[in-house]
Amino acid sequence: MLKVENLKAYYQTEMYGVSRNVRAVDGVSLELQKNEVYGIAGESSCGKTTLIRTLFGAFDPPLRVVEGTVTYSLDGESVDVTKIQGERLRQIRWKQVSYILQGSMSLLNPVRKIRKTFWDFTRAHEPITDAEKFEAMARNHLNRLGLPAQVLDSYPHQLSGGMKQRVAIALATLFEPKVILADEPTTALDVIVQRGVLQLLKRIQRETQSTLVIVTHDMGIHANIADRVAIMYAGRIVEEGRVKHIFGDPLHPYTKHLIESLPKIGDKSTRTSIPGAPPNLGDPPPGCRFHPRCPYAEPICRRESPHLAAVANDRRVACFLVTTKENAHVS
Repeated sequence: MLKVENLKAYYQTEMYGVSRNVRAVDGVSLELQKNEVYGIAGESSCGKTTLIRTLFGAFDPPLRVVEGTVTYSLDGESVDVTKIQGERLRQIRWKQVSYILQGSMSLLNPVRKIRKTFWDFTRAHEPITDAEKFEAMARNHLNRLGLPAQVLDSYPHQLSGGMKQRVAIALATLFEPKVILADEPTTALDVIVQRGVLQLLKRIQRETQSTLVIVTHDMGIHANIADRVAIMYAGRIVEEGRVKHIFGDPLHPYTKHLIESLPKIGDKSTRTSIPGAPPNLGDPPPGCRFHPRCPYAEPICRRESPHLAAVANDRRVACFLVTTKENAHVS
């Protein structure tokens, strides 16, 4: 469904004659299959949102794609969204690839009723002039998602946070896209409402057999909804694999820290945080970008950058400690 190859998306700025590249996405490669839930996890400022924006083809300056491809397989045609623009890109967005933005529930126009928002959104992508046809389309879609049709007559401030997020999801899935990109869809929601939103996303994905990409730093969410997970650190993927393998046997030291930070029922011991802070992506450290914080770093980690290599159980990991052991085992 989607193949990303060596994607590099940088924020390029210039001030007082000095150019600066913030390497938010720096050499990412991945493949997404039809009808799967793919999770992307990592600390804040690791490049998750920039990666999702680039997958959607939304990389306006200062964000630029400096290298790589983002190729979708849509209706038997391969489309690289880094190479198209204008009307061709508009035809793909929302109808075939949709994007649930971070904090999207705050993007609803506060002075327009939800019906008007649905009408504007629909007219922007479908030549619908029949008001009755639109009304039936909107009501059927809301009913299918378990939302009362009465929300069409409401202003955003009259809805709860969870209901506004469901409305945002309903807008993003109105045309049954083949790929749904969700960036922190449960931000600022309590755990009960989070569960309802995640169940709604999973239900949509299952019924439409679409590919759902969900970005969140909450590893617990990935454990409950994702089929595969990619762990990002400092603009790069450091580990990828099926959920049961990632959580059952994390290989990269960074992944282990993320999973060990999760609370466990009955365990009252103090959770230890990862020492240090994420690197400056405008001037990342040489070698493995995690080595300044890694308790297992060796000299090679400070000199060379590890490649994301395939290991057992359909996993990929970028860590010399792991790949050296794998190669020794194979030989």
